[in-house]
Amino acid sequence: MAEDHFSLSKDSFSIKSVKKSPLVLRMIVLVFSMVCGVYICSICLKQVGTQSAAGFLNVKLVDRPCPEPAVEPWEIPYLHYPKPKTFSRYSIVYYTLEVQPFHYCTEFFYMICVFRAECSCNPVRYFAILSMQRSGSGWFETLLNNHTNISSNGEIFSVKIRRSNVSTIFQTLDQIYNLDWLSSASKNECTAAVGLKWMLNQGLMQHHVEIVDYFKMHGVSAIFLFRRNLLRRMISVLANSYDRDNKLLNGTHKSHVHSPHEAEILASYKPSINTTLLIKDLKQVQDTTTRALESFKSTRHIVLYYEDIVKNRTKLVDLLEFLKVPYRDLKSRQVKIHKGSLSSQIDNWDDVQKALNGTEYWSFLQDYRK
Repeated sequence: MAEDHFSLSKDSFSIKSVKKSPLVLRMIVLVFSMVCGVYICSICLKQVGTQSAAGFLNVKLVDRPCPEPAVEPWEIPYLHYPKPKTFSRYSIVYYTLEVQPFHYCTEFFYMICVFRAECSCNPVRYFAILSMQRSGSGWFETLLNNHTNISSNGEIFSVKIRRSNVSTIFQTLDQIYNLDWLSSASKNECTAAVGLKWMLNQGLMQHHVEIVDYFKMHGVSAIFLFRRNLLRRMISVLANSYDRDNKLLNGTHKSHVHSPHEAEILASYKPSINTTLLIKDLKQVQDTTTRALESFKSTRHIVLYYEDIVKNRTKLVDLLEFLKVPYRDLKSRQVKIHKGSLSSQIDNWDDVQKALNGTEYWSFLQDYRK
């Protein structure tokens, strides 16, 4: 019995020794590896000298070239690939770690990051909406911004300091076209066309020679938007000026509205037009329009009229084709303020009729009820 008991204990000891030995061996290997690692790293440190720790990890960015766009040769100057400073148009696809021998360091790593040009390879076209106040440009711009790939940044040069001289104008344009101008028009989708709204009296005509050169050098396309009926534009200008001073909407001035009720309140004011200066004022606006078209005729441009777009929305198809962006059904939340017959919108309608009858502007008296 004693021998059997000793034999049993011996067998149990053998089994426990076998179970413990792998753990001991692992600990020995781990300690040996740590010692070797410290030794190798000490040699590497001596070889590198004063190099910083960041030197051990070389990050190489591989910028894959964009494929050639399938466009006509004449379009190439109008295709741009901005590199914004405020955000990145790249996204990482994958990264790899590769081994690079370095003297005694046989495992000196560096990383290669491969980027997908998710938006950077999408060409961007530059545009500028050139117009006059109360010509439908606000409504027109909301239509453009309804497109997921178009960003129009508003009336940037309404702020005088931005148009104080040519240099500040160009700096502002550079910022806009480099996609660094942050506004509500900024998109989450890849931008295919970016621009602004620019009134003719906001430094545009004053520096038109330099601006034309800028447009041609940077491949900027001009979108002219005017009104055919300058008398209706005059009514809108006078009514907007009146509301700026009197603030009909609960003490708030609004140039554009989004509800029929607000539009009805603003339309309730009927301006009285100075018939003595009427012909002169209409001619001045007409001449300004003609001079703008003549000044920018050497640029790539399209001429649109507010009334044509309202009557025939297929004009927007021509615009999207001009900008070379995918077709979308464009919509706006803005509500037209002045609609219906002109006789219901002008306080001294009879005097205006007499002043324009028999002149080149008599066609402005014709009803346009939309």
